[in-house]
Amino acid sequence: MKQKITVIGAGVGGLTAALKLQAHGYDVTILEKNHHVGGKMNQLKVDGYRFDMGPTIVMMPDVYRQPFVETGADPTDYFTMQRVDPFMTVQIDDERYPISNDLVQLTKLFETSSDADMAGFLNYLADIYRKYLNAKDNFIDRSFRSPRDFFNLKTLKQAFQLKTFSSSYHDMQKFIPNQHLQYLLSFQTLYIGISPFSGPSIYNIIPMIELLYGVWFIDGGMYQYAKALERRFTELGGTIELGHPVEKIVTEQDQVVGVRVQGSVRSTDAVVVNADYPYAVETLLSQDAQRREHVSPQRVNQKLQYSMSCLLLYLGVDRKYQQLGLHTIKMASDFKRNLSEIETGVLPSDPSYYLYNPSALDDSFAPAGCSSLYVLVPVANLRHQHLTEAEAQTYAQQVIQQAEQDFALTDLANHVQVQRVFTPTDFAELYNSKYGTAFGLKPTLRQSNYFRPHNKARRIQGLYFAGASTHPGAGVPIVITSGELAAREVERDGSDD
Repeated sequence: MKQKITVIGAGVGGLTAALKLQAHGYDVTILEKNHHVGGKMNQLKVDGYRFDMGPTIVMMPDVYRQPFVETGADPTDYFTMQRVDPFMTVQIDDERYPISNDLVQLTKLFETSSDADMAGFLNYLADIYRKYLNAKDNFIDRSFRSPRDFFNLKTLKQAFQLKTFSSSYHDMQKFIPNQHLQYLLSFQTLYIGISPFSGPSIYNIIPMIELLYGVWFIDGGMYQYAKALERRFTELGGTIELGHPVEKIVTEQDQVVGVRVQGSVRSTDAVVVNADYPYAVETLLSQDAQRREHVSPQRVNQKLQYSMSCLLLYLGVDRKYQQLGLHTIKMASDFKRNLSEIETGVLPSDPSYYLYNPSALDDSFAPAGCSSLYVLVPVANLRHQHLTEAEAQTYAQQVIQQAEQDFALTDLANHVQVQRVFTPTDFAELYNSKYGTAFGLKPTLRQSNYFRPHNKARRIQGLYFAGASTHPGAGVPIVITSGELAAREVERDGSDD
């Protein structure tokens, strides 16, 4: 008889784990509390405008393709994508930097600053590429079950070679003399919810990945990827039940035996939890299971560190702004102060923000001649700051006015036909994200690799985890990997039976 696997949550990590397990002969059911798949990879449709609501920047395209290739499918039958170049424009003070992954263009950018900046850039690439290969082979693409998986001579040697004890920004200073270029190659830690002034230097692999492997656009938007995973999973016989929140994971002693849904218990051989890890251990596990796992609401609330959140604006605009490409970033005049304010719960008066304009490449996002704009402003999570609805709306108007000035978006406010504002409170309510974080647990040194929640529960058999708050971390390619690792752990235990 096929083993029954229940996946809690149809986010990208859960869909990936479910797809792999279904393809390998398990009987998999996904239970999702919301009425859509994808988790934070969600979409909004209003009056002819369509918005990607969550992640928007596609890196490491081979990782996106891998779940389809592994299950015997041609990825292009499910989704297509195109490389974007230049892939981003970054504005710092009055300078605009179009960022390309073409080496000729990059050489012009860095040599225009100085020969030292160009030499430093090449040294940075060589240094971080070696660290990337180390991290990928020894940490990102492997899971940890027990202390001996990490605390052994070989692994500790590889960890030491990563030299992660300095911050991303401090490490970049060693290579690049020009401050603007330092910012260009360190702000990307914000993609996973941590400041470059405090995030471990290993996260300088993120700009390297952009530059070496490119930035891509999924035709039709990011939500098409979630739908592609759903389609492939159901083709293989998997079941998805939307609008079915799991109330409890049922355990007997140290073994998962079922899940409680709508008041009744469904038996299962194993559970993969794709709900946010802090929510899962605090809410879905019984007190007995919490004790066995050595987790507690006190630890979740007081000892774990949480990433920042975001204020998101979805703007349906009845015109196009030709000066806007797909991805645009405006950095605050005092970038370090800006991020310090966020970490201490101050709403920035001079915010950094990101503008996503899919209508620059794809007319399906808006009516003819119109645009769907998405504006992301990093803000504090709910542990440090609570925005009322009125405060969020007022701040949104300030950001719109700021964008209008920064990028000469003539009369933007008067061209907005649709406006929706998504706050940290919405992250908490819609996605069960602790403190309304956008990226899960903060990827500090003490919450990375072995020290991040594992893909297999430590003491409860049949319990596994995938998602941004579990190993290896946040960011869509890494969450896909998390799903792969969780599925691999299920299969490893299945082969032992």
